[in-house]
Amino acid sequence: MKRLLPTSTAGSLPKPSWLAEPETLWSPWKLQGDELIDGKQDALRLSLHEQQLAGIDIVSDGEQTRQHFVTTFIEHLDGVDFEKRETVKIRDRYDASVPTVVGAVSRQKPVFVDDARFLREQTRQPIKWALPGPMTMIDTLYDAHYKSREKLAWEFARILNQEARELEAAGVDIIQFDEPAFNVFFDEVNDWGVATLEKAIEGLKCETAVHICYGYGIQANTDWKKTLGSEWRQYEEAFPKLQASSIDMVSLECHNSHVPMDLIELIRGKKVMVGAIDVATHTIESPEEVANTLRQALQFVDADKLYPCTNCGMAPLPRQVARGKLRALSAGTEIVRNELA
Repeated sequence: MKRLLPTSTAGSLPKPSWLAEPETLWSPWKLQGDELIDGKQDALRLSLHEQQLAGIDIVSDGEQTRQHFVTTFIEHLDGVDFEKRETVKIRDRYDASVPTVVGAVSRQKPVFVDDARFLREQTRQPIKWALPGPMTMIDTLYDAHYKSREKLAWEFARILNQEARELEAAGVDIIQFDEPAFNVFFDEVNDWGVATLEKAIEGLKCETAVHICYGYGIQANTDWKKTLGSEWRQYEEAFPKLQASSIDMVSLECHNSHVPMDLIELIRGKKVMVGAIDVATHTIESPEEVANTLRQALQFVDADKLYPCTNCGMAPLPRQVARGKLRALSAGTEIVRNELA
């Protein structure tokens, strides 16, 4: 990507109301069979078009073909029983009914590769594809087989690497692994979390990224943030290990958060996707607010390594709000580009 400060999104964008229930995670599909296949592709085209109209440089599928950023991938794997459910606490934050690992996990066929190929056919822009990271995957399941978070994470890392290699072959330019669990399980992150992430990117020639945030703008996450105090220093735990890793980019939450901006210094040398859009509010940022967040980040990351982004996915937001936020991201970035020029 030759453009200075190329913009992108962290992941999901709202789905159209004819495909799924608006502003709802895990919403059931409103279509079935061939109509669902066509509907997902239409939604993907629409999501791409809205990114392009907003001036987003590195585009994505907006996660239009999946119900959830973690479970949709897991649904396609053997060894997980979605009928046998248990209640677990997701990231030590909120209870959820989750499927159970009942046997050895494996991937019999690609999960998102056809969707990625379809997106590639629609645009010549760089495209980014998000996958769940190994640690976040194990945190969204009940394990009755391996009975070891680490063992299961290594198995998922192997499976994710298979998928990532095929996504690369389908024309994906950046493969991003979503690891919000990195902000919670600090000992595990350093003991084996970053190592399993490196396994997931093994052999890839395309650019790789890890997205670590404080979660979607849902009530459970908003309540959790209120307990974190005046400074959110969670990134301090994982960044040194990530700085030494072979991952190319780190995506983090900045705008309207209490993350000290100087923590970015800990990943000096990496490309940084700076979250300059708050996904936990319906208020649309002004371009100047976006620009100010980017100016602060530029104290700790070189301009040629700064990638303006959203804090997290925007699936739970109204579509018109998401559109406004994307336009603000582009407009604010353009202000800073002009200043640097």
